Amino acid sequence: MGKIRAAITGVGAYLPDYLLTNDELSRMVDTSDEWIMTRIGIKTRHILKGEALGTSYMGVKAVRNLLEKKNMNPEEIDLVICATVTPDMFFPSTGNLIAGEAGCKKAFAYDVSAACSGFLFALTTASKFVETGTCKKVIVVGADKMSSIVDYTDRKTCPIFGDGAAAVLLEPDEEGYGVIDHILHSDGTGAPHLYMKAGGSRYPASEETIRNNWHTITQDGQAVFKAAVSNMADVSVEMMERYNLTSDDIRYLVPHQANLRIIDATANRMGLTRNKCMINIDRYGNTTAATIPLCLYDYEKELKRGDKLILASFGGGYTWGSVYVKWAYDGESAK
Repeated sequence: MGKIRAAITGVGAYLPDYLLTNDELSRMVDTSDEWIMTRIGIKTRHILKGEALGTSYMGVKAVRNLLEKKNMNPEEIDLVICATVTPDMFFPSTGNLIAGEAGCKKAFAYDVSAACSGFLFALTTASKFVETGTCKKVIVVGADKMSSIVDYTDRKTCPIFGDGAAAVLLEPDEEGYGVIDHILHSDGTGAPHLYMKAGGSRYPASEETIRNNWHTITQDGQAVFKAAVSNMADVSVEMMERYNLTSDDIRYLVPHQANLRIIDATANRMGLTRNKCMINIDRYGNTTAATIPLCLYDYEKELKRGDKLILASFGGGYTWGSVYVKWAYDGESAK
């Protein structure tokens, strides 16, 4: 009997219908398609519209899509972990709301908050439940309604973010496929460079916080860019060296979709050409915890059993990391 690993055995996703284009943004704030494409690489981003629709709405849609593709009863699921920084509310957790609405009545559920690295932190956590035999079927959701915390008068941040959700199913594997290893880091000294000031216990909502617009994203773009380029590349190369992987061995880099220049810099350090990078930032923007699983969803049919993937991220906190995955199934067989 081989070592039990947590293998990704299915992917589901949901993107809202409304498309916010660069042209529309240019009528809201001083920007242009050329400015956005040159600096970030984004053409469109999906935005969730509708009264009282939060992150859980998208998460439920992604989980249902996953369960339908797998022809699986939601009561088979043992655990649901949701990575998000835009929870519907502080409690109950968004994972709890997703599990309940999706019919995962026998699962326990909770949230992980690690900004754009949230999916990798949640995936690593979930894999341990599978590896120890505690859980047989685990769903990890990456979901964020970033439009709820974006200031659409701030040209430095509003072109970057979009809304979306994606979910993966983890199941035990004893043939060497699945989550092989992880390298994860956090550095709280990065907090002043990317954060949302109000809404928590330090600055609860008040007339002052609303007046000062403290409930939206604040970012020092240069500092974040510099840290992201170095740290995402460092952990990805470290993972390659740990397992003696060459650029020829890697089928895809699955990078967080924050900025096309960051993706290219990471790929270059790894010796990879762009055709070995999963990229959808041009269509979705930065959906924070959803970017990596949305990439897996978009590229699923191109993946083959045994493909070696490096998942890499960098996010506010700071948080960053890489995860080495051996893909467990032929994507062409997915619905």
